[in-house]
Amino acid sequence: MLTIIGLLSTTFGVSVASALLPLISVELFVVGLVLKEPEIPWWVLALVIAAGQIGGKLLHYYAARGSIRLPGLVRREREAPKTRGRWRAWLESFRENCRSRPVWAGAVLLISAVASLPPFAAVAFVAGWAKVPVTTFLLTGFVGRFARFGVLAAAPTAMTTWL
Repeated sequence: MLTIIGLLSTTFGVSVASALLPLISVELFVVGLVLKEPEIPWWVLALVIAAGQIGGKLLHYYAARGSIRLPGLVRREREAPKTRGRWRAWLESFRENCRSRPVWAGAVLLISAVASLPPFAAVAFVAGWAKVPVTTFLLTGFVGRFARFGVLAAAPTAMTTWL
């Protein structure tokens, strides 16, 4: 039988892995863990998962900034852009909005961290590319992820006491 520390360590590892690989669902893991081990406080789970998620997403953030060199398998060789397409124009507009409106950038990060709309992995990458300050990314991302997973971890207990 795993101890609470062992379960929290496993939870941290799963949350980092799910931040890096979108095929891993930390949401399903949390619901299963809370149903199997209801004595773990919801806020402890939320703290551990938020820390793991932000740790994993920080790699996306720094990779987009160019601070981390990606392996050749996932790295594209840079070419001079031939034309300015719609997607490129949108990204440039987003980058400028992040620079000129830091509160707006924080709000987008917070909403994405809570709701995952747009997906937080994509927003983490674009935030790094747009050079959003790392403190803004860490603070809004952690608060948003804590809220998301706090609600998820508390939901089974709340439902059983409510019903």
